[in-house]
Amino acid sequence: METLGFVGLGHMGAPMVQSLLRAGYRVRVYDVVPEAVHALAAVGAIPADSPRSVTEAASVVFLMLQTGLQVKSVCEGKDGIFQHILPEALIVDCSSIDVESARSLQHDAEACGLRMLDAPVSGGVMAAEEARLTFMVGGSHADFVVAEPYLQAMGKRIVYTGAGGSGVAAKICNNMILGVSMIAVSEAFHLAERLGLSAEKLFEVASNASGQCWSLTQYCPWPNVLPNVPSSHEYKAGFTANMMLKDLRLSQEAASSAGVVTPLGAHARELYEQFVLQWGGQIDFSGIIQML
Repeated sequence: METLGFVGLGHMGAPMVQSLLRAGYRVRVYDVVPEAVHALAAVGAIPADSPRSVTEAASVVFLMLQTGLQVKSVCEGKDGIFQHILPEALIVDCSSIDVESARSLQHDAEACGLRMLDAPVSGGVMAAEEARLTFMVGGSHADFVVAEPYLQAMGKRIVYTGAGGSGVAAKICNNMILGVSMIAVSEAFHLAERLGLSAEKLFEVASNASGQCWSLTQYCPWPNVLPNVPSSHEYKAGFTANMMLKDLRLSQEAASSAGVVTPLGAHARELYEQFVLQWGGQIDFSGIIQML
């Protein structure tokens, strides 16, 4: 049985590990929160006590962390992955981080004679639990071919985006669209209510007209229009407001670095900053409809 490594067992990482286990892989796991490791050990994962020990016999090591600094620490810090991973193994970073960090880490990996891809995901916790994630993968195409079968165990759509850093670039751009569209959909439902149009009728029209978008048809923020979305379950998070705010901040950092003006993206960031301040960051990002 092939051994894989996985570092980062949060809302997304834990169900991704479970998908790999269901696919028949042996998975060695680590997280700074011991309870997260114990929970996965209870369903068949092999507990590890450090990033270094995750690399033991692993042909591929996956990372699902919060920030570029965390990824850098796990990879290049004391007893980091770069020092101990098997020379022929592949590192696949599924974290949503900034483009500069992703490119720098791949450059450093290459300098060490190692292989690394950036492969952030889209779809949220429910898609992770159901192995329906979309992966956006940047790096060597040859390495992408190696990684693809493992990614298919966790996702339904695997997109090769190009050179190193292009995966996180795609994720940042996609989630800027997501944040802006969720706000637009939320405003439309409030307007419809004031105009005497029911939420159900607005959904029926807009989901079959030019207003159609994922934030409406797959993740409707108005309660009880769709059954299996956070808005119909008191906004229990599938994708937290903190996560949305993080990605919008990344989009604005990238825009500033690239010299691109994105006024809607900037305003969406401001609104989510206000939302997190008022409502807390653990509520689902679609809950912003309650503030608007």
